[in-house]
Amino acid sequence: MNAPTAHTHLVPEIRQRDVPAALIDALKARFGAQCSTALAVREQHGRDESSFEAPPPAAVVFAESTQDVADAVKLASQYDAPVIPFGVGSSLEGHLLAVQGGISIDLARMNKVLSVNPEDLTVTVQPGVTRKQVNDEIKSTGLFFPIDPGADATIGGMSATRASGTNAVRYGTMRDNVLSLEVVTASGEVIRTGTRAKKSSAGYDLTRLFIGSEGTLGVITEVTLRLYPLPEAISAAVCSFPSIAAAVHTVIQVIQLGVPIARVELIDQNAVRMVNAHSKLTLREEPMLLMEFHGSPAGVKEQAQVVQEIATDHGGKAFEWATTPEDRTRLWTARHNAYFAAIQSKPGCRAISTDTCVPISRLADCLLDSVREADESGLPYFIVGHVGDGNFHFGYLLDPVQPQEREVAERLNHALVSRALAMGGTCSGEHGVGLHKMDFLVTEAGEGAVEMMRTIKRALDPKNIMNPGKIFTL
Repeated sequence: MNAPTAHTHLVPEIRQRDVPAALIDALKARFGAQCSTALAVREQHGRDESSFEAPPPAAVVFAESTQDVADAVKLASQYDAPVIPFGVGSSLEGHLLAVQGGISIDLARMNKVLSVNPEDLTVTVQPGVTRKQVNDEIKSTGLFFPIDPGADATIGGMSATRASGTNAVRYGTMRDNVLSLEVVTASGEVIRTGTRAKKSSAGYDLTRLFIGSEGTLGVITEVTLRLYPLPEAISAAVCSFPSIAAAVHTVIQVIQLGVPIARVELIDQNAVRMVNAHSKLTLREEPMLLMEFHGSPAGVKEQAQVVQEIATDHGGKAFEWATTPEDRTRLWTARHNAYFAAIQSKPGCRAISTDTCVPISRLADCLLDSVREADESGLPYFIVGHVGDGNFHFGYLLDPVQPQEREVAERLNHALVSRALAMGGTCSGEHGVGLHKMDFLVTEAGEGAVEMMRTIKRALDPKNIMNPGKIFTL
């Protein structure tokens, strides 16, 4: 592995490319009211949940069909202008910032569920469909889509960033749950990857190439997803611990024993305090595990008993059960609101939210060393994590007008990610690379692998118009 790189991406590299007036005129002629150059609209599409700032795109096209996307990309290609796909703007690593200018293609209006095939356990959707919308549309079938990154993100955005979330320990990530795609390439051609069959040995796996490509190879316009039968029984539980170490060692033992737990989330005492204030709850302000069990009534009971015994051995207490949908929803809504609860805990602050994923055997070492460093820094922070698969998130809260706080947060982030890589982990378990992790991708994958990625990018996007400046530099 290469030596860790310096934390150079404190601000994005801005290299604006020309967007000629002729392109804007052509877009307005083709799309009419579906194309906007209003500053407020452009600014909305020029920021995400990251702490980065960049100039807004030159125009926003509101696509309503695959043909709209293809036509917009063809026009952009004709004028060598960058194209940036936009879902709901919930990304955390600067994925949708127009660092090289260009046009934003908003896919939110492409929000139809195209077909549901319950016998095959699949559903095909347009990219603007959100994860909650999928489950609302299929609830009468007795099936559900399990990937839950917290935010009600679009399926297109989740595919582009290879999202995962709270259920990943049992159901995997978007990589495991996308069967096929329709994609508009950099030339404006529409291609399909994969089929609705559960497996294939035919040719290159182009579906997986586009999953996680962060819009740098094409614009996803249709997605076919795997579905799962709703569990016969579901039970959730919370358990408080005397320390983060006790909670983490509980998780490690649960996973190593092979307990098929569906969700296991770590929330540190800082996050619990913030969630209590935001969601008006009365959770014990100690490190906490939030767990969920899926299966038959007998299986769920057995899983829960095993986990409760392990937790008790590690000092776990105040085990509380939530078996009704309302109680489970209340708990998980509080967990999903942790990021916004943290932001509101310090008025005017921004968060640098980072995530890493390590082998489960190294989870305690990585997490506890990072906690120690964060405590010593004096910077406010919070931790949430899908720790069942070794994935956790630090959120560092900083005052955007205090540059020294940004420096401290970046130093902590750099140490955290370097530690994870040294332990055989990855720089990002689910947020993606975007702008913030480009240096670390080289450290993790090596120059040779990143150059191979560049080769693929150049071959599929020779004009470098598809979300340029993300994942790596050309």
